Amino acid sequence: MSVGIRHDDLRRRNRAMVIGAVRRGGQPSRTEIAATTALSHSTISAISADLIGEGILSEGKPNEAGSLKRGRPQVGLCLNPEAAAVMTVVLSLNFLSVALIDYAGQVISEEQRRLDTLTMSREALIGECVAIVRRRLEDPDLDVASIARIALAIQGITDTEARAMLWSPITPQTDIAFADILEAEFGIPATMENDCNMMAVALRWRDPERYRDDFIAILLSHGIGMGLVLKGELFTGTHSSGGEFGHMIHRPGGALCRCGRRGCVEAYAGNYAIWRNAGKMGEDAKPVDVSDADMRALAATARERDGPEREAYRKAGEALGYGLGSLFALIDPAPVAMVGVSAAAFDLIEPALREAIAQTAGGQHSTSISFDTEPNELPLIREGCAMRALTFVDQEIFAPGVQVRSGKNVA
Repeated sequence: MSVGIRHDDLRRRNRAMVIGAVRRGGQPSRTEIAATTALSHSTISAISADLIGEGILSEGKPNEAGSLKRGRPQVGLCLNPEAAAVMTVVLSLNFLSVALIDYAGQVISEEQRRLDTLTMSREALIGECVAIVRRRLEDPDLDVASIARIALAIQGITDTEARAMLWSPITPQTDIAFADILEAEFGIPATMENDCNMMAVALRWRDPERYRDDFIAILLSHGIGMGLVLKGELFTGTHSSGGEFGHMIHRPGGALCRCGRRGCVEAYAGNYAIWRNAGKMGEDAKPVDVSDADMRALAATARERDGPEREAYRKAGEALGYGLGSLFALIDPAPVAMVGVSAAAFDLIEPALREAIAQTAGGQHSTSISFDTEPNELPLIREGCAMRALTFVDQEIFAPGVQVRSGKNVA
């Protein structure tokens, strides 16, 4: 028995496919969209005409390559930057940033602030997040009605619906419903995201050939985090934001971790752990905030001489390797992106990491495991938040034909 498809559902699906093809393709022609979506040329022509009329898409300049062929040059379709906007907020250790992103994915404006997140009260932390959003919204050149979504990312555990931070190593405060707070304050739909999950989302958009069906993003910074994509889907738990790789146990009863437990992967591979081991402070030493500049200097020293600094990176690589090897025993080897300031020192980490992986069940084919590095996590986290929010606008607002604009959106 065949099941019919309602006309509205078919229209929504086809509109979503065209918008998605334009977002992925940059400035694809209607012919290229037909090739990637399998929709007919007449359907694409009708949908693109509607989307252009609604101000969602626009026509770009004729494709120069097309001018070498017979007939008229191919005209590409673009996302109209003024169709809508989204806002990203990233809260990390002692740092808060906000950015306004237009519908084409470009940063319109941004602001960054240094905070002392480890000592701030609950009210002060919430107040800073609300205040930085308010300052962007008070920009006289911005039509507030154009902002369709706010996405806030934080290191730690968020709830299933991405509405609240349950726990984070950057603050002693717990159970803060950031999304509800921002929605109530500004009347704009908001989501709460895990920072490493957003890194994985961004990597997939940046390099879909490498980061496609199965891959891992590992944060090597103040903390150790993981974004995991399996079978093309971002992995999240039944209750929380997903895998807490940094808090898997590497050595039971071992070094003190920021989470208060002992022996976590992070207690050997986080910036504070590498700094602690390099300084021979002992495994009971309280984790401290180490600047990126200090970590870069430490790595330089480790490259210059064989001493405690180099040994600290070896221990970090060992902890990461055993953790990844155990993970690969469950999901099979997959491409890995190392992200964060310590990713710039991956040359010091990799030998011990690969040696540890090779000793695990998941390391039987360790030579096929590939690594890439990105030393700055903020652009990835922000990009992941933006793409998460923008694709929601694509699929849930513009594909059904719901209007969110009120004239000119972004000046």
